[in-house]
Amino acid sequence: MTTRRAARRREHARPGLREAGIGIALALLTLAAYGPAFRADFIWDDDAYVTGNTTLDDLGGLARIWLEPGATPQYYPLTFTSLWLEHRLYADAAAGYHATNVLLHTANAILVWRLLAAIGLPGAPLAAAIFAVHPVHVESVAWISERKNVLSGACYLGAFLAAAGMAAAATASERRRRGLVTLALFVAALLAKTVTCTLPVALLLVLWWRRDRLQWRDLRAVLPLVAIGLAAAPITIWLERTHVGAHGALWDLSLPQRLLIAGRALWFYAASLAWPHPLSFVYPRWHVDAASAVQWLPPLAAAAAALAAWLGRRRLGKGPVVALAGFAITLAPALGFIDVYPMRYTFVADHYQYLASLFLIAPAAAAAAAGARRRRIGPRAGAAAAALLLAVLAVLTWRRATIFADQETLWRDVIAKNPAASMAHINLAMWLQQRGRGPEALAELAAALRLEPDDAEVHGDIGVVLASLGRSAEARRHLERALALAPASPLAHNNLANALAAAGDLAAAADHYRTAIRLRPRYPEAENNLANVLVHQNRIDEALRHYEAALAIDPDYADAHANLASVLAAVGRGSEAIPHYRRALALRPGTASLHNALGLELARRGEREAAIAELEKALALAPGYDEARSNLAAVRTAPPRTATP
Repeated sequence: MTTRRAARRREHARPGLREAGIGIALALLTLAAYGPAFRADFIWDDDAYVTGNTTLDDLGGLARIWLEPGATPQYYPLTFTSLWLEHRLYADAAAGYHATNVLLHTANAILVWRLLAAIGLPGAPLAAAIFAVHPVHVESVAWISERKNVLSGACYLGAFLAAAGMAAAATASERRRRGLVTLALFVAALLAKTVTCTLPVALLLVLWWRRDRLQWRDLRAVLPLVAIGLAAAPITIWLERTHVGAHGALWDLSLPQRLLIAGRALWFYAASLAWPHPLSFVYPRWHVDAASAVQWLPPLAAAAAALAAWLGRRRLGKGPVVALAGFAITLAPALGFIDVYPMRYTFVADHYQYLASLFLIAPAAAAAAAGARRRRIGPRAGAAAAALLLAVLAVLTWRRATIFADQETLWRDVIAKNPAASMAHINLAMWLQQRGRGPEALAELAAALRLEPDDAEVHGDIGVVLASLGRSAEARRHLERALALAPASPLAHNNLANALAAAGDLAAAADHYRTAIRLRPRYPEAENNLANVLVHQNRIDEALRHYEAALAIDPDYADAHANLASVLAAVGRGSEAIPHYRRALALRPGTASLHNALGLELARRGEREAAIAELEKALALAPGYDEARSNLAAVRTAPPRTATP
């Protein structure tokens, strides 16, 4: 009797052990494939999301994330809240953010497995493993700014899984509970990234696949989700246009042109899933010509494939209809019908199909599993074939992840694959410029200028680099050209004003700074720069107002704190200057000149020991800093005096 009970316990334990084994295997496979991501640095847009995002700094920033659309690049408050929480732990250390992205993707792979198993699709573990290590997903995982993809994906898949459980629930109370979980997770998905608004349609497609026909209760169950999704989407569209800048001639596309883009994009994404080579961070922007008969072939072929799947549903089943419709509908927000900023450079990107890829991966894995059974392929042979496929994909993912190591590696990879990507030349140039590699930066900008001779941004960047190399006359010509091409550009006015100020034309510089501020009322750099010019014109009170305006916009603007402190100290308001020096040092630790200036001000106020400490820090950071050495000697030899009240 005892033996039989033990045998039954072992029998019951086997499914649990098998499931635990699958989950562990998926996690280990994903973590291994994404090894390089843990060592990667910040790349493009990560400054707006993390390193330069002031909303991550304090509780006030957290409130702005939720209450102030436009405070962050997009209104994805759950995504930015996750980054806010991590900022408490990692500050500007990239490894922590990368680790979270990889762990979220790992969780998503496990959710994919559980979801596909719950809806009864064969080959669920294989589909989840392919999703985990397919190289088209590297962009979503190894790029910190795509936290929105992996986080919204986790919420989307969780909502999908809860909805699948709701459909199978035995009691009304269980259905209500799962319905509430579905609703909560769907709202969370939207708050992480609004492209997940397509979930209700995907749910209906799966319900239709599993049943003979949809029932009214099915439609009624998803109506709240549809309403919430329709309410969320316009906010993103409005911010993309007004805040991110998705407007202008490059986005003025007719409906026929958008249909051409959508048709070609569908085949592009399907092809990259089937043959993920070569993958690029920036693909070429297609020339769209509605008068070209050849360009209508992809959308017509897509329509023909959809029609064939529909007409053949009795013979082939509903699966092909659900796969094609789910793929297209989940991709719909990224097919060119909605203007997004990256359309300036390209109409497609790997991260757009993070969730949509499931609608092709899952049926492919199911077909492979069913085919193996029909052909009576043994478990070992099937496992070997699956292992080989996953090994190839994992190696490709590992290699792709190394491209995201840093900005230089990323942009050089783009240029090698897409030499006409002016965006890559520009961003690589700015990265080189920040590291003092001006001549190399200039060469990249020259390449960008050959591609886009009338691009105001390129002329402006060339002007900035030339100015840094001391070639002021050439710099001014390019900056003036940039302004002529984009007279309403605040950046163009600010850059030209910098050149004019450096040349001593303070009045003209001030005029351009004021124009920049009028065009962009929240422009802290222009406020600070204008204040600097006003100081040189001896208009101190006016300058102080503009420094304060810069800090009101960006309380963590180190240059504005340092400049304001310097002016306050110069006019005898040392007690007000000291907090600004300290804040500048907190924002930019290790700046010897700031320690020296703070030490001097403390000495003037009689705080001798504190002054000596600051001056010693300045010398420790810059042993050849003669001014700090002289100041330290003077403070040490000066007789002690009472601190100034």
